[in-house]
Amino acid sequence: MTDQADRINTTAEPGDLPATDEEWRARLSPERFAVLRKKGTEPAWSGDLLHVDSAGVFTCGGCGAQLFSTDDKFESGSGWPSFTRAMADGIIEEHDDRSFGMRRTEITCARCGGHLGHVFPDGPRPTGLRYCVNSLSLEFRPSEG
Repeated sequence: MTDQADRINTTAEPGDLPATDEEWRARLSPERFAVLRKKGTEPAWSGDLLHVDSAGVFTCGGCGAQLFSTDDKFESGSGWPSFTRAMADGIIEEHDDRSFGMRRTEITCARCGGHLGHVFPDGPRPTGLRYCVNSLSLEFRPSEG
């Protein structure tokens, strides 16, 4: 296993990820499919994971990769869950996004390619980054104990 695979800690085995839109549709709810596979966005303030009070890890809603920790979550006032950093290097990929007449940086899961949201250079210290993520792109796993 590679170092990156060890860091990602997915629940899906390498051959278990869907390859086609039809396979993804069978695995995901219609709302989650629209966000993760078609780069949709849930309405601001509507996500179930906007306010999480317990410690734990946020995983990819498509493949289970561990992406963000509650230690790095903060209230940005944007209406979407926001984080200062990913859990490890290489688990999130960045892409230039020029849709809707804007220039932004899209973030996707490195494991399954699922759309997560965008990263902006207006976050708090120590990183100065705001990973703005759709709740529909994530699942929350509380810490044990």
